[in-house]
This record gives sequence, structure tokens and C-alpha cells, in this order.
Amino acid sequence: MTFSDLGLRAELLRAVEAQGYTTPTPIQLKAIPAVLKGGDLLASAQTGTGKTAGFTLPMLQRLAGGPLPAKRQVRALVLTPTRELAAQVGESVADYGRHLTLRSHVIFGGVGQQPQVDALRGGLDVLIATPGRLLDLHQQQHVDLSKVEILVLDEADRMLDMGFIHDIKKILRVLPDKRQNLLFSATFSNEIQALAGKLLDDPVMIEVARRNTTAELVDQAIYRVDREKKRDLLAHLITAHDWQQVLVFTRTKHGANRLAEQLSKQDIPAMAIHGNKSQSARTKALAAFKTGDLQVLVATDIAARGLDIEELPHVVNFELPNVAEDYVHRIGRTGRAGSEGQAVSLVCVDEHGLLKGIERLIKRDLEKRIEPGFEPDPNAKPEPIENGRGKRSGGGGRNGGQGQRRQSQTAGQRRGSDEARAPRRRRGGRSGSQQA
Repeated sequence: MTFSDLGLRAELLRAVEAQGYTTPTPIQLKAIPAVLKGGDLLASAQTGTGKTAGFTLPMLQRLAGGPLPAKRQVRALVLTPTRELAAQVGESVADYGRHLTLRSHVIFGGVGQQPQVDALRGGLDVLIATPGRLLDLHQQQHVDLSKVEILVLDEADRMLDMGFIHDIKKILRVLPDKRQNLLFSATFSNEIQALAGKLLDDPVMIEVARRNTTAELVDQAIYRVDREKKRDLLAHLITAHDWQQVLVFTRTKHGANRLAEQLSKQDIPAMAIHGNKSQSARTKALAAFKTGDLQVLVATDIAARGLDIEELPHVVNFELPNVAEDYVHRIGRTGRAGSEGQAVSLVCVDEHGLLKGIERLIKRDLEKRIEPGFEPDPNAKPEPIENGRGKRSGGGGRNGGQGQRRQSQTAGQRRGSDEARAPRRRRGGRSGSQQA
């Protein structure tokens, strides 16, 4: 089946063809017809499945030919958890809507808000936003959400993890009762199902990727190593195997900065991205990494959410995540679209409990390796694991520490950790009205 078989109008088909796509992905095959019918949708699809086009294309078709938005009004609202994901969705809207007379704009915290205010003044067909900045502008009466026809919650599970549930509820209260709701999530967790139960009206349910599975084309391996030798082992693996594009995950922003600096001192070009970095620095690092000019990108989970890089060959867990499901999200960034990928995790004695939780989740034992010259001390004792908000014991319990992390993020990340509340620091928002 081709895109032309899905009922899309000629302007959209031209744009899809210009992007080089010919065959819809499974999520697009199911989501596009469902959205075009006008009903609510609950879809489980992970990053790299084509889900953005799955809601962008039918959304644009439904908006095309409709009434012009009045001043400060918005016809379709897409909420995303992070700046990077908002920017990527904005690019998709602009690319696919290039032959339509629709106006779109992207807003998020971290840059000056005046250009956003200017763009909103004339009204928008599509607004892509992070929750905190949107609430700021709404409270200042710069945006009118009373005429929203379509609401999209993209990566809703991550928004809940980041503590955005209260912001989302505030936004829902100012939206019209009659609207189309599209909810996309990597998993159908209990929290997501509870949100869907309150938000969606008799939704079509789509699940294209079985929950908590890892890509078959990803070679997964564990390197056992002492904690103080991790950096040297990582540098050795990159150099010895000539890895040219490596996405490395750390638990904390400070850890990301430190690792990027240390790798750079060893003549391995590396940069870090996280919520404390300026938007220009993050954009620069992402662009250099995508083009291959930057060898190593060190990221926290939240900053990397939505990061979509074609044929990314290597993902390294410098530290295992405290939440086992985040392991699946991390390594899912390689081994896409039929390409092979490699996911390597550097595991010290502190993380043995987290590793067990991950293996329980994915229902398989991961291959354990020891690199000559980096043999771990068999008598090493575990120490508490740093998670960015103090210390917690290693091991992670049955869920790899999931309960504790969700609680701390709800309280803490909303006040500034990573993406959550940059708007509250009054540093402003994104510019640039796009003609979509």
C-alpha cells in the first residue's frame, strides 16, 4: 500500500514524495485513516516508527480548507515534552504542509518570548508547544485556546514522567469540550490508560510495537567494569573500533558535562545536551552530530527524548537508567529502518540490581563481556547511585527504582530540572513563524 491509498490530498502526497517516502510505516497505515475519520485515537508507538507523520499528515488534511483562525486563536495544538521534539514536529508540519496555506509555529522556553507573541497575534492553524511556555503565554492572554479543533499529546508517557500532568490538566480546562484528541505514547502504562480514560471519547486503539521490546537488529552487550574505569573503557572502545557516531547516555546533567569534557581532552570530539544548556548550544550540538561533524553526543534521557537520527550505529549506556523502560527507549534509537545497530552498556557493581531489572523487563539475558585491560575488581563493593537529586541505593528493586524516580521527577523536574520549567525562569521562548 502507498500513501495515495490512504486518502491523502494531492498537496500532501507531493510533500511526502519530496521527503523521499513511498511506503507508509505500520503506525501510519493505521493512524492516518483513523485520524481522517475525525475520532479520538490512542496509539502506542516508539520513536523512529514514523508516528509524527502518522498524525501530522491527517491533521493537516483536516485543517486544510477550513476557516481562518481569528487573532490569537489556534485551530490545532500539539503538546510535546521537550524543546527538541517540539522543533522536530514543527519541521514535519512545515515540510508536509508546504503546499497548503496553513500557518504553524513552535514555542518553548529557553529563548525570548516576544517573537512567539508576534506569531500568535495573527492566529495559527497549528501550534506546537511545550506545556510550561504555553501556560505562560495563555496566562498573559497572548493565545486563545477556546477554538482548538484538534489536540495532540505526543510522547504523553514522557510528559507524565516529567511531572507535566498538572500543566496538562490546566490546559485541558481552557480547551473546548468538542474537539478531536490524539494521544501518542511509547507504552500503555497504567498512568497513560488513566489519562486516556479521562481525555478520550471512544478512541481507536493502535499498538504497533509490543510493549517493552527491544529491536531485533540491535546487538546488545554488557561490559563489566569498575566505576572509575568507565571513562577510559568508553574512550578505548570508541578508538579501538573506530566508532564515528556515538550517542552516550548519562543519568545526570553534571555527569554529561563532565564526560563530554573528558572525552574531548582525549581527542574524541564530544558535546553534551541537557536542560541547562542554552537552546543555541543544544541546536548546534545536534546539528553537528547529525551531520557527522561531532563524533560523540552525551545526553540525559529527557534531553534525548524524541531525538531522531537516521541509521545511528552506536548507543552507549555510560550509566544504566534508574527506570528499566528507559533502557528500551535509549537503545531504540539505533537499529531502525532495517539498519543494524549496537547498544553497549558499561555496568559496574553498583548497577547489578538495575541490570537485573532491565533483563526481567525485556525477558532476556544480555551478553556479558570483559574487555582485556579493564577487568573489574571481584571484591568491589557497591555504592549508592547518583540520580541527579542526591543519592539512592543501587539495585533498583523490582522496577529498577521506577517508583522513587517518578516521585522525585514530579516534584523536582517541574521546577527546572532538564526541560520541565524553563518558562518559569522568564528566559523566554522560541521565535520564527513558519508558513506550513
